[in-house]
Amino acid sequence: MGSGQQSDLSKLFMETLVEPKGISQMCKRQLFYATLALGLLGQTTWGQEFVEIPTPRNLAPMELTGYWVSVITEDWRWRMMTPPKGDYASIPLNKHGQDVANMWDPERDEGSCKAYGAPAVMRMPIRIHIYWENDWTLRIDTDHGMQNRFLYFEPEERDNGSTLQGYSRASWGGNPGGRFEFVTVRSELNHLEVRTTKLAPGYLRRNGIPYSEETGLTEFFDRHNDFSEEWLTVTTIVNDPAYLTQEFITTSSFKKLYDDSDWKPTPCKE
Repeated sequence: MGSGQQSDLSKLFMETLVEPKGISQMCKRQLFYATLALGLLGQTTWGQEFVEIPTPRNLAPMELTGYWVSVITEDWRWRMMTPPKGDYASIPLNKHGQDVANMWDPERDEGSCKAYGAPAVMRMPIRIHIYWENDWTLRIDTDHGMQNRFLYFEPEERDNGSTLQGYSRASWGGNPGGRFEFVTVRSELNHLEVRTTKLAPGYLRRNGIPYSEETGLTEFFDRHNDFSEEWLTVTTIVNDPAYLTQEFITTSSFKKLYDDSDWKPTPCKE
């Protein structure tokens, strides 16, 4: 493939990221993936040249895939156990949020899946499995609660309705929810940024501390090494104008596991 052909292909690929007028969402998605498929044909050796279409997967500045386990060294009484009713210490609940929390019924809601929504699930004592669903979607499965999160890098927003895990748009280092930039990822942007909307109401803690459907969630995933061990730090920022007086910010740590031998999925209660 000559340089002129590569240039034309790249131009066509980028043009599909600009929303055409008068075309349905389904047609736009079909056009995008058809063009992507054509681009992938360029990966075949043609003469002495090799063309690789950049995707979020092959431009990733760090490797997040594998099995990880949460390491809990703080907030033990809120994370390892179900706190008593009315214990909302350290969470900036407003009066309305406190009233809702005080209505929690422990007999009915013990083990509820509402505690495993995206704003709270990374604080739970869990193991997670991170892997690529495809070149444009990073997936996170949890053992406890058996939740599945899909982090979308694709340029087109999906409308799947409101769910416990919501709709998450991801980027390497910046501009989540916007167009994926086909550029070399700079070394200083070595984190994963995720913004989640379209959340169904759930709990920030297992004792009924609420978050509403108005909640917006921002997360930063950072990987680092410490004494030959691999660690993942997840910073979570919950913004809920209905129940919180300010942002609720937490940081959770995960250690890399060698294999899936301790992976024992346990469902939550619908």
